[in-house]
Amino acid sequence: MSAAILIVLLVLAAAASGALFKPGPWYETLKRPDWTPPNWAFPLIWSLLYIAIGISGWLVWTAAGISLAMGLWLLQFIFNAAWSWLFFGLKRMDLALVDVCMLLVTIVAYIAAASAISATAALLFIPYALWVATAAMLNRAVWRLNPEASAH
Repeated sequence: MSAAILIVLLVLAAAASGALFKPGPWYETLKRPDWTPPNWAFPLIWSLLYIAIGISGWLVWTAAGISLAMGLWLLQFIFNAAWSWLFFGLKRMDLALVDVCMLLVTIVAYIAAASAISATAALLFIPYALWVATAAMLNRAVWRLNPEASAH
């Protein structure tokens, strides 16, 4: 299997997690902060981010192959895919917050590692880092507003 096909499959697998575990009636009942983005924004933004993530991974792979940066690129997908399952599937806002914070750390580490390989690859992850930082703040805010709604 070519690297390009593998990268596309990994991006699609991470995106599929968001499609499998999505907001539903439980999420609609939760109190959310006023600054919560509208529901329609999430699939649009994530689609653009996944394209950037895929291109970034391809740039690093073609320039460096198996490397620390590629390891971090792969690791961020584990945290990325786990978040929807933890938050929407298990209704564990607390574990989802830990996960999204680990995702952000992994993204920042990837940016640092990728910058030595490809400035473009590193720059493509900046919007992702900003969105995930926002998601972490939103996760925390929703959890604090709804402490009784998180499964234990």
